[in-house]
Amino acid sequence: MIQCVVFDMDGVLFDSEALVIQCWEQTAQVHGIPEIREICHQCLGINADLTRQMFLEKYGADFPYDTLKQEMSARYWEQVKAGKLQLKPGVREMLETLRQNGWKTAIASSTRTAVVREEMQRFGLEQMFDQIVGGDMVRRSKPDPEIYRKACEMLHVPPAEAYAVEDSYNGIRSAHSAGLHPVMIPDLLPSTPEMEQLTEQIFPSMTEFQQFYFRKKRQRHSAENP
Repeated sequence: MIQCVVFDMDGVLFDSEALVIQCWEQTAQVHGIPEIREICHQCLGINADLTRQMFLEKYGADFPYDTLKQEMSARYWEQVKAGKLQLKPGVREMLETLRQNGWKTAIASSTRTAVVREEMQRFGLEQMFDQIVGGDMVRRSKPDPEIYRKACEMLHVPPAEAYAVEDSYNGIRSAHSAGLHPVMIPDLLPSTPEMEQLTEQIFPSMTEFQQFYFRKKRQRHSAENP
């Protein structure tokens, strides 16, 4: 029986992916870098090392990625401090509902653990999660299943007894390969036939996922109390 949910962070809990791409676009405009949105979309869901590798493959080995990433990051944190980072609709309500009903929860994010914790603390959400797994806690990035397997190990829950909530193709591939029940809530990338095949459900919002959860709960209650 499923009684655990493992969440991706960027694009699922926070509107952070859109903000990052906006900051990359501003940086690209200053430096005349073409097709930045395209490469950003390809990098959704993966960790910092693999992102760097993909940028260098696209723009060449002499591309000053580290310098430009610092410039982009400075813009991003300026926006965060200005209150531009928003919690996705329905997230707080969903987390509160899961906690009230005794479900285990975790984060499996490709973002560095320290940054994940900082953003959780900023919104007062850290206590909502039993475990947090950042991208620097595993050797292989999504779409490899390692991060979801590690999250389940830390929760002491078999993957087959956990939902994974993702917005990116790489995240869905990772969760599916790890044996969880993937749920997609699209953010910047639309659903595709591949995602429809790999996911258990696709919802337009976290609120819709919460309604699905309540229906499942009522069905279990009716089955246990005929």
